[in-house]
Amino acid sequence: MTGATSPDRRRFLTAGAAVVGAAASAQLWLPGTARAAATPLPDGVFGLGVASGDPLPDGVVLWTRLAPDPLNGGGMPDAAVPVQWEVAADERFRKVVRRGTAQALPAYGHSVHVDVRGLRAGRVYWYRFRAGGQISRVGRTRTAPPAHSTGGHLRVALASCQNWQNGYFTPYADMLAQDPDVVLFVGDYIYESAPSATAVRRHEGSGEPYTLTQYRNRYAQYRLDPDLADIHANAPFVVTFDDHEVDNDFAGEIPQDPAKQPHDAFVARLTAAYQAYYEHMPVRAAAVPNGPHIRMHRRLDFGRLARLSVLDTRQFRSDQATSQAGAQDPALTMLGADQKQWLLDGLHRSPARWNLIASQIMMAETDLQIGEGKLWFYDAWDGYQAERNALLDEFRDVRNPVVLSGDRHLTMISDLKTDYADPASQVVGAEFVGTSISSNGDQDLDAFHRQWDPLMPDNPHWKFIDAHRGYHLFDVRRDRIDAQVRVVDTVLKPEAVPSTLARLRVDAGRPGVRLV
Repeated sequence: MTGATSPDRRRFLTAGAAVVGAAASAQLWLPGTARAAATPLPDGVFGLGVASGDPLPDGVVLWTRLAPDPLNGGGMPDAAVPVQWEVAADERFRKVVRRGTAQALPAYGHSVHVDVRGLRAGRVYWYRFRAGGQISRVGRTRTAPPAHSTGGHLRVALASCQNWQNGYFTPYADMLAQDPDVVLFVGDYIYESAPSATAVRRHEGSGEPYTLTQYRNRYAQYRLDPDLADIHANAPFVVTFDDHEVDNDFAGEIPQDPAKQPHDAFVARLTAAYQAYYEHMPVRAAAVPNGPHIRMHRRLDFGRLARLSVLDTRQFRSDQATSQAGAQDPALTMLGADQKQWLLDGLHRSPARWNLIASQIMMAETDLQIGEGKLWFYDAWDGYQAERNALLDEFRDVRNPVVLSGDRHLTMISDLKTDYADPASQVVGAEFVGTSISSNGDQDLDAFHRQWDPLMPDNPHWKFIDAHRGYHLFDVRRDRIDAQVRVVDTVLKPEAVPSTLARLRVDAGRPGVRLV
């Protein structure tokens, strides 16, 4: 896999954003009997676009959702609808390699998740859907490299925290131009906050979402952002959720405000939120929710170059601590016993050169107290220190661990150390906390540095911090990872000017990260 942009790729970026809706194309796709049997549907069923995700060497998940009235429940008839799908080796669909029919069921919001197999490793493919005589835009995706390949180049984009009300999703336009092999989204895909009259873009609805229909409407609104739709249609995503997909700072089945959300009510909210999440993400059937539970932790291999372990730091965690003593309680867990063992097994047995770990929240320490003493964010790994420190101790025996995180709405790039109470303790890895796509809007950078720069002496493991909006871009090779902090000048307008704010490097066999 490579991040280079070919002439064919440039032509696709110019033409691929248009909906392939010509009648002639539709007529050539299916025989007359299939066309006659199509269920009459309202116009605009593919308005939420297309997406792909979780690439394997021989396959990928293809996604769409039929929703002609996306902000009002979807607008589909209460019936199953057959959706034809097609995968080709070329953007004109002259070399179709796989095709079939999936059922869009009302029980799942008429979403479609096609787990296509039998593809060739390390290849670009194009795909599209058809239902009721309508045809979707064309999507473009990639499969993972061959399982035993040892070289090559993997380009990964890291994104998180896209608050509709705080601004436009302009960083995705630049991400599209960088042509990542895969986009890793580590949480806060939607925000559950109520509409604000002073927002840059106002949330739909009249309050926070609690029901399945309300969560569907919120996801649909976010999916209508053109820059988000374009990057989804051009690169496979690997996703996991954080708190705002449900409720701010929730832990397991404990809401942020238990006095206002009784347990049964919050379980119902979890059930609705997880189902809506599944309905709008390009994930496999393993992620079909079971009531208030959903399977999100999983691992993906990109040859023997990189293994990606995707964590779930919400469902299995203990309730947050409220004091420093509580944060050091060895009984507290972020991952739960089963997920922690799953993670360690995958890391210690990994054949990969690089072990990438997707963590929704920051793992390195953030000491907010200037001078003597410590002050931590209890919702992050700092609030679960015994488990965090034990995990970092295990990193001593893991080949090239790199943690990719979000949540903070800031860029915070750090060395990972076995003991943050001892500045001389061993460095065992690197962490990139990606800034937000739009959350917090355009921050006052002078105010940020006045607040955060004085904390640098108490956090010597921090290598770079910043408050621009944007994302991180990684070029993974056997000997190194070259990282770029890609930022935009504003998210308050539909268009923005991108730039590279910083370049950093992680060298294989040399734990830690350095500015280039």
